[in-house]
Amino acid sequence: MTETAIREKIRGHILNNLMFTNDQARLSDDASLLDMGVIDSTGVLELVLVIEENFAMKVNDAAMVPENFDSVDRIVSFVMRSKAA
Repeated sequence: MTETAIREKIRGHILNNLMFTNDQARLSDDASLLDMGVIDSTGVLELVLVIEENFAMKVNDAAMVPENFDSVDRIVSFVMRSKAA
């Protein structure tokens, strides 16, 4: 799966299921999901499930940190690094 496809899937999920909108302009890829109040610990768990189901990978507990889940860019980077490993 390409980085673009991963980005589209992640952005789409966040917009539709966490922000309840399809307005792409409401979410920049580098915006902090924590600072915006879009995501909390439950939201991280939901995103982990989405990642595991859509990208055929396992996310371990140690990886569930803001450095990996605080923005679309960080999530995409995390998925790309994990898939490459």
